[in-house]
Amino acid sequence: MEKVIEYYNTFDEWGRLDREPIEFLVNCHYIKSNLPAKAQILDNGAGPGKYAIELAKLGHHVTLTDLTPRLVEIAKEKAIEQHLERQFDGFYYLDARDLSKFTDEQFDASLMLGPMYHLQSEEDRIQAVKELGRVTKKGGLVFVAFMSRIRHLTTSLMFPEHWKPNHTIEGISDFLESGIFNHSDDGRFTGAYYFDIEHIKTFMESHGFESVKLIGSESIAGAMNREQWDYWRHRGDEEFQRVMQIIIDAAGSPYILGTSSHLLYIGRKL
Repeated sequence: MEKVIEYYNTFDEWGRLDREPIEFLVNCHYIKSNLPAKAQILDNGAGPGKYAIELAKLGHHVTLTDLTPRLVEIAKEKAIEQHLERQFDGFYYLDARDLSKFTDEQFDASLMLGPMYHLQSEEDRIQAVKELGRVTKKGGLVFVAFMSRIRHLTTSLMFPEHWKPNHTIEGISDFLESGIFNHSDDGRFTGAYYFDIEHIKTFMESHGFESVKLIGSESIAGAMNREQWDYWRHRGDEEFQRVMQIIIDAAGSPYILGTSSHLLYIGRKL
């Protein structure tokens, strides 16, 4: 996991969600609309805390963890800047595979919006999901992010030189078989695992969850460029908000899952 830490020590994850707001806005809508009021929430693998901050603003009590110490410190700084530190029950450097810091069924709901991207072995993925389930109350909701294998295949075919070793048919074939991607160029997104969409629900259900919903976080708007967004913004705020609602609603359609780089699984602990 050292390469993952090295990558996020230099990458601006908070800024990525600002530059690619659809993923954040869609996920926030589905997370907020499914949570009970003023819940005790674990944001596990929270990065710099962008989702945690939003939940704290709503009055939830949030416990934040991440593998990368720098990101945990950024999250703590953001909470203090926004005078939300009282809504946080702790900021911890933890591996998603070991949440022994917390007791069984400690949280009303739990988020894991990053770790499943980087756990390349089946054993590690199972361990992370089991730990998430252990610390979540029976009947509590979990929100788990996955990356789509079919979408990364599409991206690799469109921009092969940006996604080596998927710039060769051998690289693509190996990726499709394993779901594992390690970028050939130093400093690029690496140490990743991409799920087949049809396996996500069965994977989670086999480890103690009832599936509630699987959404495409980029919805139908992931490929829109700045000029296209500007067109709708210039038509006025009321019309733009209606367009955004269409995009959010469409995220729940199973027919667009393959177009999204990121998927959000919503499940209930049995």
